[in-house]
Amino acid sequence: MMPNPTGPQAVQDCHRCLLWMIPTIDKFPRQRRFTLGEKLESRLLLLLELLTEATYQKSNKTLLKKANNQVAVSRHLWRLAFELGVVSGKRYEHGSMLLVNLGRQIGGWSKQVETPG
Repeated sequence: MMPNPTGPQAVQDCHRCLLWMIPTIDKFPRQRRFTLGEKLESRLLLLLELLTEATYQKSNKTLLKKANNQVAVSRHLWRLAFELGVVSGKRYEHGSMLLVNLGRQIGGWSKQVETPG
């Protein structure tokens, strides 16, 4: 079975999100870097893992549901980082846009899986 064409794009966008987010997390103050920052980075790395796995699985509905949950929690952690003053408004806006875009892609991919054809 050929991988879903939406899948690899979601994987690439998740990769790009991590490339942008990790250096931002590295700049978190020490008291937040090893708590909030580590949680956020771990969630996004797990998201990348789930999306990559879903790309090559025939039955990927469960993986995409888990990926969607990871994006939802990541958005909350990112908002919390902003509300605690760990990231600037401009960085928050850009990071939020990346996470919302990932959520949309995963949602679209999930719909394609549910209604093939």
